[in-house]
Amino acid sequence: MSDRRRAILEGAARVIARRGVRGLRVGELAAEAGVSTALIYYHFKDRTGILRHALAFIGDRADRYTGTGSVAPAGPTGPTAEDPRRLLERTLLLEFQDLPEVRENSTAWGELRAHTIFDPELREELTAAGAAWVEEVAGLLGALCPAAPAAAVTAAAERLTALLEGLSGRWLSGLLPVGHARDLMRGAIGVEIDLLGSPIRQID
Repeated sequence: MSDRRRAILEGAARVIARRGVRGLRVGELAAEAGVSTALIYYHFKDRTGILRHALAFIGDRADRYTGTGSVAPAGPTGPTAEDPRRLLERTLLLEFQDLPEVRENSTAWGELRAHTIFDPELREELTAAGAAWVEEVAGLLGALCPAAPAAAVTAAAERLTALLEGLSGRWLSGLLPVGHARDLMRGAIGVEIDLLGSPIRQID
């Protein structure tokens, strides 16, 4: 990705986080990114193109800061191939980091999701992104609970990702301390694993 294209997408994430999807104006985005409006239209064609690419950028950025190269939050340390529970916890708990990039990303994701309630223009892309996230979490749960039925594993992944989005909204709104959000998420992970019948014990 070129530096200017990245700057535009980073600017779009910032503007969406601050003003919501309806508040995204190409002129303001150009000022935020330090580029011309003509360059934005050259790369993304129209406002819908900006939103679609911004959604993909936000998803890719979340993958980076919840990946194996990130710094884990207080509690579990980095994952290993022999410790799938820690990998699962890491993937979910790293969504609760009191860092500007994570706050901005989570806020922008929430704004994009809320936008689809009234406008279906991004619904297909958001549905696909949400399904991929559920599939990722289900894969980690399946490694922990290999005897569990696939439908039960998917349902557990859906509950965990939905809970994470709800807790994230409360944390970002200042209604929930980040440490408490992590504790609640960690507890929910334990409940779901117990329901699925994991043979793998957590390593403290």
